[in-house]
Parts: sequence; structure tokens; C-alpha cells
Amino acid sequence: MKIDRAIAVLLAGTGALQAQEAAQGPVDPVMFEGDFDTLQPMADAPGEAPEGEGFYVPSTPDTVTWGFLPNADSEPVLTVPSGSVVTFDTVSHEGILEDQGRDPVAYFEQFGVPQEHVIEDAIAIAGSDMAHDFTDGPHIVTGPIAIEGAEPGDVLMVETLSITPRTGYGVISNRHGKGALPGEFPETEEPAEDASAENPEAYHNVSVFSPSAERDGTPYGLLHNTRQELVEYPLRPFMGLMGVAADTTEPVPSVPPAEYGGNMDINMLGAGSTVYYPVNVEGAMFYTGDPHAAQGDGEVALTALEHSMRPTFRITLLKADSEDIPVTGGLTNPIGETEEYWIPVGLDEDLDEAMKEAVRQAIGLLTAQYDMDRATALAYLSAATDFEVSQVVDATKGIHGLIDKSHFENVSDE
Repeated sequence: MKIDRAIAVLLAGTGALQAQEAAQGPVDPVMFEGDFDTLQPMADAPGEAPEGEGFYVPSTPDTVTWGFLPNADSEPVLTVPSGSVVTFDTVSHEGILEDQGRDPVAYFEQFGVPQEHVIEDAIAIAGSDMAHDFTDGPHIVTGPIAIEGAEPGDVLMVETLSITPRTGYGVISNRHGKGALPGEFPETEEPAEDASAENPEAYHNVSVFSPSAERDGTPYGLLHNTRQELVEYPLRPFMGLMGVAADTTEPVPSVPPAEYGGNMDINMLGAGSTVYYPVNVEGAMFYTGDPHAAQGDGEVALTALEHSMRPTFRITLLKADSEDIPVTGGLTNPIGETEEYWIPVGLDEDLDEAMKEAVRQAIGLLTAQYDMDRATALAYLSAATDFEVSQVVDATKGIHGLIDKSHFENVSDE
């Protein structure tokens, strides 16, 4: 969709209209006029990929959980050998949640989006009898898939080969009691007692509609100011939620990330990245969800620009004694990698503790990869490594480091 056509899309809506009007004043929607590809499901059930190589997993009521992650009792929707290429169709929770009416066709219609541009799996999940309470995690989690031969103590190496948007629009939400400024934002009334999927406006949450556009081959998200002037920001798709099953039979909420990964929301982990996960249960049980088109570090409103996406991964099992595991002695948290950086991760309810975890993991990585002594590793990190706030809105907060690989070009592999 080009910028000139996208202006009409942008004016088609800037949020859940009633709540947005209360927060910002009147909103004047104009009919949607976008022309973009909408990627509907390629098949009804998991199996060999209908297009391309490898395997395919759709998001259906039979292949997703809503608000919870897989655990030790979860059954795989598909089992694949190590090294397999797997494509998932993932679904954004925005547009189907109870504060939006649990009806994506009606929700997006207010922004001029015709039904043919609303993905069918979102419609099916929202219209199903899947149990979901608004206090549960919001995420649609697709999977899990089992990896043949995976055992506790092993490591799952997940390479993101590509991420393709399934729609040309997304939503950024700020909900009461959540985000970086709870109690300050949204600047609307508190939720009413009768708030429900049948009465969604009573939640008084604010969701901002943001269409996509393309200029000179670069995709952008669009917002506007009070004078209807365009604000353009680049899109960098990534999966906010990827991970392996937790070793527990208790329910695992989808919001807080942990040592198994989950909702880490690290915007560096897009196409071309790799993440290493510690395997906790037989089969590893990989899953994904919470697809994002763009996110700033911190994710301060509560959500990123939430888009439904089609990611493709290569998933490889590393046995416990593999030399390809980036640290020795086992992973305490996932570790990310891109062509430019190693990305150690720290996770904790206390941001200071999350920082400590990230630094400890960074020291372990530097000693294993580059034969640094621990004192020199800490000195290097202090002089040359940025530690960034991944997000502060998921109960468990995240810090990730960016260790620049180019600094070690003179270090041998031995």
C-alpha cells in the first residue's frame, strides 16, 4: 500500500473509537481504501507445507492455546525431526479480545477494513467456544510442536528464516492497570462493573489502529497528530513470543517470560536471528505467538504494533554436549544471536535483578566463546556493550545485552 493511499486508511480510525474519543477528543473515521495482500491460512491442519519446503502449522482452535503456554502435560500438534523448516500462521490477539468485542469482523469494520481483509483464523478463534477470561493472558499461542529426540538438558536452536505480515494493519493498545504508566494512562474512566465482550466500551481501554504503507520499498506504520498530519515509523517484524514448554503441570500464563522463553518481546529477534532455548521436557515443545510489526525498547504502552504474521523457522536440536551451545554448563535463560550481535537475556520481576542476570549470562558467554577471564569480560562489557530494556510491561521485566561480534575478529576459534 502506498503512502498516498494509506492516508485514507490512517483516517479510517485511530482506536477503539468511543474510548479514544474520551481520551483525545472526536475521531472522524473515513472508509478504508487499502490494497494489500492478506495471507489467509494455507491448510486446515498441521502437516507438510502446502507451499515451499518443510512443515506448516495453522492457528486453529485445535492448534492454539489462549492466554497460556504449553507445559509438561501438553500434547504436540506436530512432531518433526531436528533441522526441520516449519512455517506457522500466527494470530494477533488485538481485535479479538473482550474489550474489543471478541468479534474481529465488527471491530475492524469501524476502521473501514472489509471482511476479506480480516484473517479467517482470527474469526474462527474469536467465534469458537474456547474459554478465555479477560484476566487471562491475551496471547494466541500456536503449537506446540515436538522435536524428535529432544530431552531435558539439551538446547533447541531456533533460526528465524523469514517473517511475513499477514495483514496491512495493526493495533497498539493501552489498558487500565497495565503499561509503564498504570494509573496515569489510559486517560479515561476506570473500567465499569458491567464491562464484557457484550459491552466492550465499558472497559474504557484505548486501542490505536495503525495501517501499513510502503515508500521506496520500505514498510512503515502510520499514525497522525491532532492536525491529521502523518507520523511514519519503520516496521521491523519479529515474534514477541517464542519458547519451549515449562517443566510443570501447573498452568503457565502467557504474559511473563521465564527461562523457557515465552513472551520475551526482544525486538532484535526478527528474520536472520537465532535463539537458543534450554529444553525442559521431552520433545522440547516449541511454540510461537504475539506477532509484532514494530516495537520500541520498553514497549511502554503495553503492546507493540500487533500484527498477525507468518514466520518460518529452522529448528535444530543441540544435544547437551554439543559444542554449538554458546555457553558451557547449560543455559539459565535463552540466548539470542544475530549476524552482528550475541544477545544475552536477563529476566526478573525486579529490573535491577534482570540486569544482573543479563550481565552474568554475558560474562558466561564471553568466557565460553572468546576465552576471556571473568574480570576482563566484565571490564569489556562495561566499556563496550549496551544493555537495553526489552520490555517493562510483562510482570517479569527484561534486559538484553548487545555484544558486538566485530570486536572479536582477532580472536581465534580454538
